[in-house]
Amino acid sequence: MAGIVSQPQFVVALVEDDHMLREEVTNHLTNHGFLVHAVNSALALDDLTARVPIDLFVIDLNLPGEDGLSLCRRLRQSLPGAGIVIVTAKVALQDRLVGYSQGGADFYLTKPIAPDELVLVLRSLGRRVKLIDTLEEWSLSLRDRTLHGPEPEQKLRLTMREKTLLVALIQAQENTIDSGVLCDLFSSSDSDESINKHALEELVARLRKKFKTVQVEGAEPAIKSVWGVGYQLCLQINLVR
Repeated sequence: MAGIVSQPQFVVALVEDDHMLREEVTNHLTNHGFLVHAVNSALALDDLTARVPIDLFVIDLNLPGEDGLSLCRRLRQSLPGAGIVIVTAKVALQDRLVGYSQGGADFYLTKPIAPDELVLVLRSLGRRVKLIDTLEEWSLSLRDRTLHGPEPEQKLRLTMREKTLLVALIQAQENTIDSGVLCDLFSSSDSDESINKHALEELVARLRKKFKTVQVEGAEPAIKSVWGVGYQLCLQINLVR
């Protein structure tokens, strides 16, 4: 076990319906420093991910209920930064291409898998995932209008209009949106009276001040004005339920 301590620990969700293989892979990955949660179906994975943050997913395609390809596609949409490894007996080139193009897999390994290869694949993929996690990345909870930054103390409670503004910027092309479009959005998104550009400027200014209270000194403003257009979001913010 010497040498394993120096490796970063990654949390792995293994989705495999073969009990014996699931146990073998779990033991091997655990012995190489991974924290493994093993389940036998997409439904069981949904229950797991509701309780445990996962870095890496190892998914068999032939699963009971929702198949592995559909599960991979869903994970890629909801967790774009996660690492996904498909492990399957399907060896045809077309299956591999579908796994990458439709399933969004980072790696496609065919059975019987070489355990040590899986370890190296997961370590490489895990380092990439952790690197992404260390970037200036925020998350916006749509349910309770709470904004969380990469540091534990970076937490902001938003008003409904502040949330609406951020969602619009997050979803806009290049995170940039016209002021007039934003004014129209507010007039149709709630029961309050529509706002003009001056009121929009005040809304943006208040939100900038909120960001500034939790950002490091000298950090780039979260939202900047784009001359002749409107506003641009300068942070990466993920939407979560």
